[in-house]
Amino acid sequence: MPDDVEQKVETGRVPDGTPQGGADARPPRPRRVAGRGAESGADGGVPAYTGAGEAEPAGEPDPEPVTVTMTAPVRADGRGGGGRRLARRLRGWGGVASMGVACALTASLALVALPHAGSGAPHGPGQGAVAGAGTPPRAADADSCRDPEASLSPSSVDGPSVTLIKARGKLVVGVDQSSYNWGFRTPPTVARQPDGAIREIPGELRGFDIDLARAIAKDILGDEDKIVFRTIPTNQRIAALESGKVDLVVRTMTINCKRAEQVAFSTAYFQAGQQVLAPKSSLITGYDHSLAGKRVCTAEGSTAYEVLDEQSFGAVYQDKGDGTKGDPDLLTVPNQLDCLARLQLGEVDAVVTDNALAAGQAAQDPAVELKGKPFTTEYYGVAAKLGNDDLVRRVNQVLVQFRQGPWQKAYETWLKADLPGISGPPAPKYK
Repeated sequence: MPDDVEQKVETGRVPDGTPQGGADARPPRPRRVAGRGAESGADGGVPAYTGAGEAEPAGEPDPEPVTVTMTAPVRADGRGGGGRRLARRLRGWGGVASMGVACALTASLALVALPHAGSGAPHGPGQGAVAGAGTPPRAADADSCRDPEASLSPSSVDGPSVTLIKARGKLVVGVDQSSYNWGFRTPPTVARQPDGAIREIPGELRGFDIDLARAIAKDILGDEDKIVFRTIPTNQRIAALESGKVDLVVRTMTINCKRAEQVAFSTAYFQAGQQVLAPKSSLITGYDHSLAGKRVCTAEGSTAYEVLDEQSFGAVYQDKGDGTKGDPDLLTVPNQLDCLARLQLGEVDAVVTDNALAAGQAAQDPAVELKGKPFTTEYYGVAAKLGNDDLVRRVNQVLVQFRQGPWQKAYETWLKADLPGISGPPAPKYK
């Protein structure tokens, strides 16, 4: 395949190189349809998405594609994509209104899976990534550190980590591809290629975190397209940094003391809080005793799980299988969005997650809503491998500029419609 065709297929651009809908266009909300495996990487794999202008290193075999069904259309006869179970659940969510939900979900967007990074993607030193009721729980343990949001002072000096990134010519960033408003794919398109073939072109990665990642790439490498996105599940964010598969993680990652022992965080770029998501018809009222006996889903490795581990109000939130390989991940899942699928199927009664993420889910499914109020205060930060202090300082320098204008633009583009009332980013704290 000619290089220019490869680029268009990789980046989701039409044959003239123009992104679908324009660079700043906000795509229509994708409607989620319940289905298994809402996100790739459950087996620990880290698929890669290459930014505009990116090509995998020459001389390596083409990576095998990973087929991942992001959404599953529901047929009119109820077959396929978990249609029967979804239909039963929607009837339970409320009479005639559920029919409208079913119709909306039937028209859901099926997102395109990313190709697996394989041996052709950069990795390793010098080649890839640089080696309500009751007392609300705290997301960070105050006994282990005093102020986890305090980070290193900003600097534009090129240290060893930044120098390696510049030598490689690409910034490798771990992101999400299924969190609406934060890191998600636009709808795929079909276009005729120069060789006359008709091919489906994957959508582009968009969202608040994607904008921030591109700003970092532009500052370090002079071009926001000199970036490789690797989609990683929630429970693999820290491992991806420790193993050197990514330089940075920009993926709605909460700063807390436990994580600060494993990775190095930038200053905070967004304030969020844990909240309960449940069907509108549910009697659950929030993070309180109404959760007693209810099945609650969280993402493995998330602060939501830690919160429930501290105070669950009698909710059932842990998978209790027999330890065999076939045990289903029903209540504790690799990715937070998998919980929405479980909720739509009626396999769980509620989801606990960041309100910033839950607001995007509620925007996609009219049958669910946020319950109660946020019951923690948490801050998102960009994560780097421990010891890469010069990279952390460089990111903090980028955030100084990002807060002065681009942050507000990104908020208004991606978040304001579903998460209104936020006046600006949190103030930075330095050690």
